[in-house]
Amino acid sequence: MFLKNKGFFLKKRKDEFGKLNGKQVEWQLANVDHLVFEVTDACNLKCKYCGYGEFYADYDERVNKYMPFEIAREMISYLAALWQSPLNYSRNHNVTIGFYGGEPLMNMDFIKSVIDYLEKLPIPKIHFNWSMTTNALLLGKNMDFLVEKNFNILISLDGNEENHSYRVKHNNKNSFRDVLQNIKQLQQKYPDFFKKNVNFNSVLHNKNSVSEIFNYIKKEFDKNPSINELNDVGIRPEKVEEFKKTYRNNYQSLQQAENYEEIINESMLNNPDFKGLVSFMSQYSGNIFEKYTDMLSVKIKKIYLPSGTCTPFSKKIFVTVNGKILPCERIGFQHALGTVSKSGVELDFEKIAQRINSYYEKITDQCMSCHRTQTCVQCIYYLDKLDERPVCKGFTNEKRFSDYLASNISYLENKPEDFKKAFEEVSIG
Repeated sequence: MFLKNKGFFLKKRKDEFGKLNGKQVEWQLANVDHLVFEVTDACNLKCKYCGYGEFYADYDERVNKYMPFEIAREMISYLAALWQSPLNYSRNHNVTIGFYGGEPLMNMDFIKSVIDYLEKLPIPKIHFNWSMTTNALLLGKNMDFLVEKNFNILISLDGNEENHSYRVKHNNKNSFRDVLQNIKQLQQKYPDFFKKNVNFNSVLHNKNSVSEIFNYIKKEFDKNPSINELNDVGIRPEKVEEFKKTYRNNYQSLQQAENYEEIINESMLNNPDFKGLVSFMSQYSGNIFEKYTDMLSVKIKKIYLPSGTCTPFSKKIFVTVNGKILPCERIGFQHALGTVSKSGVELDFEKIAQRINSYYEKITDQCMSCHRTQTCVQCIYYLDKLDERPVCKGFTNEKRFSDYLASNISYLENKPEDFKKAFEEVSIG
């Protein structure tokens, strides 16, 4: 009754849902702090579950293409003008430049050219950092440069040799031993760098488990891997049944782990309950601000955007090898918001806003009846039939919302120490 009196179960009115406008999109881009280049669509592996592989249909054809430096230069020049404009509110803006593939180490000339160009760019208030996601097959001959430039490196490793057996070379041989040798070489040659700058990403499937992944990587490298489920969006119709056999649920696998307590204590963000708590607290605490400037804002009427979709470019900007511009690398390439070529950048902020608003309009009625408007995590680009009549997968009725509130409140009652952890050890937002 207390929560009902506080308005927790009130449905939203249509006038409480706002719309994007072009100025908002432009402002986000002027303050973007993560620029990612798909430096090549070529890869020296052919992983069975690859997001650009046999299961999926929502990406551009892979033709062993390498991004030319001129494309990156045009994108950087466009962003540099925004970074130096009045739209950029930061005095000291840290920007991470990410290199993605394919396998990014197959286009090292491009990477070196981009870094050299940015290091010479006269933008006093922008500080650049470098990051990369790699399968580590070419790590051996490139590690000196990566260490010199203080890269943050995310290595793909699915556990032990059997766990890793979907990550095969083009001759169908498991890449595990070569990958392990290169990782060990980096660890031995640059131990301090390895400890500080190297992390692991693992994909959960039917040849491993959360426990196996965690135990192996923790034992071998004293690291807590990020463990992710297979993406279930964009599956080819003829591959649905095979995908279902390969897919494993993170939460269920974690619950089956004999060392469940050790895993959730060592690796909080691999605990679905804790991740849910972080989202819950960020929305209902009342003391959390996404940006420092929010602390200076006067109280205004809360306007909600339908779904939990990020405002375009609020987290990052992703440029594909074909010059398509997307808000991140996790969505289908058909959702490109603009293009970049050797002739320049084409981005129409008003058209971007109009397009996204048209998607919002299709689900606003569902959002009005949903009780998780404030804590929605459903990305609109992950909904089927987005151009027709999408049905929100995250819709929450009053009963499910009551269960959601009860589970989070009970979690805090049973583990009050995690309240402190969520604030002090996790970036919320």
